[in-house]
This record gives sequence, structure tokens and C-alpha cells, in this order.
Amino acid sequence: MEAVKGENLVYNEVDEILEKYQDEKTPLLAVLQDVSRKWGYLPRDVMGYVAKKLDLPSAQVWGAATFYSFFETEPVGQYMVRVCKSAPCHVLGALNVVRALEQELGVKVGETTRDGKFTLQATSCLGVCGVAPAMMVNEITYGNLTEERIREVLALYE
Repeated sequence: MEAVKGENLVYNEVDEILEKYQDEKTPLLAVLQDVSRKWGYLPRDVMGYVAKKLDLPSAQVWGAATFYSFFETEPVGQYMVRVCKSAPCHVLGALNVVRALEQELGVKVGETTRDGKFTLQATSCLGVCGVAPAMMVNEITYGNLTEERIREVLALYE
């Protein structure tokens, strides 16, 4: 989504987000989170605009956007499925979870389904080791995963 068509509208929306954080000393991450929620990813032109408005080097904004695994810099599916690959999840079956998701969704890790509904990603840790293996769909965490449980979870989003 390059902001060529409707550029002013897009930038007006970014300005509204920036205004929410005008009193913050370091608003970058909060702004990027809001932009990400709004568009589902961080468009490059919008990141450049944010850098300009916050008087930051573009490289600093890009660095933050690419450092954190919960930010996407390319369009993704409506539902982001993140599978935990930390040691506890790995030991308790994360590879089986990945295989089951790849089979159910018909995509490999890093891909988006043809209908644009699901993007499958692996992430380093979800912080829910007590219910390993685990995954998130957007912001909801699911644990104690089995192949059957995975099908049940995906059915909630179809």
C-alpha cells in the first residue's frame, strides 16, 4: 500500500496517530503499533513519513520495525498465525504443530494463503511455556496444541 492514491488521507490518519503520542518522550514503538493495527503491516512510505514527523533517521524507524517480530513490513493475511519455536515448545512438539498448520492451511512458514486469510510465521517465544506447544492467532494465544486442537482453533477463524 504505497500512499500515492489518497496520500493525504493516509497521512492524515498517521497524523492522528502521531498526535496521540505528542507528549511521549519516545513514541516510536507506540506509533508503529498503532500503524500496524490500522493497516495490518508497516508500509514503507508510512514509516518514512513517521521518521520525518518524529525527526528520526529512517534507518532507526526501519530498524525498530524489523527488530521486533510482531511487526510486518509487507502485507500479511487477515489472521497472523505465529507458532512458538522456543526450547520448551520445540521439545513438546512445535515441529508437529508447524507440520499440521502447513497441511491445514496449505502454506509453508512465511507464506500467506491464496485467499489472504492466514499468514503462517514462526516466532522465538510467546512467553507461555506452561502450555507448550503454543501459537497465537493475531493477539490470542492457544496452548497445549494437538492436531485436533489446531483444527478447532482454525475453525474459529473461517
